[in-house]
Amino acid sequence: MDAKIGKFFDSVGSFFSGGDKIPWSEGDVIAGCEREVREATNSGNEGLKKECLMRLSWALVHSHQQDDVQRGIDMLEASLANSAPPLEDREKLYLLAVGYYRSGDCSKSRQLIDRCIEMQPDWRQALVLKKCIEDKITKDGVIGIGITASAVGAVGLIAGGIVAALARKK
Repeated sequence: MDAKIGKFFDSVGSFFSGGDKIPWSEGDVIAGCEREVREATNSGNEGLKKECLMRLSWALVHSHQQDDVQRGIDMLEASLANSAPPLEDREKLYLLAVGYYRSGDCSKSRQLIDRCIEMQPDWRQALVLKKCIEDKITKDGVIGIGITASAVGAVGLIAGGIVAALARKK
């Protein structure tokens, strides 16, 4: 019983804290990936450069910094314009979904993650991200309802005060 209560309070806490299971990357990881891309570019090895660019894209969309996330989104969208094997496209779509999720565009993120799940229905990472997206949409809806209810309540309270004041004047 205590375990169930603890689990309930943990889930409520994570609901309001916005915790998710999507990893974050730090600036030093991004800097390391950028260095790898430069080295791969200088070596002339296109395959290695492509791998390094994917790692950099991953690091950027998982960043705490919105500028990095947007840069990652831009890189991935540009690279999707080139034809690629379906597996590679699936990875890019997933990373784009992460980027849009991190930037707050849950609608676009959900569209992309649904495409990933169509390609591979049992892809665990995609399923976890989809749950995070749905949880965020639910949380935002609950908070929006709370704000609306509070505003309506405040308006009602003010209107009630005005009516009471007018009634006292008579």
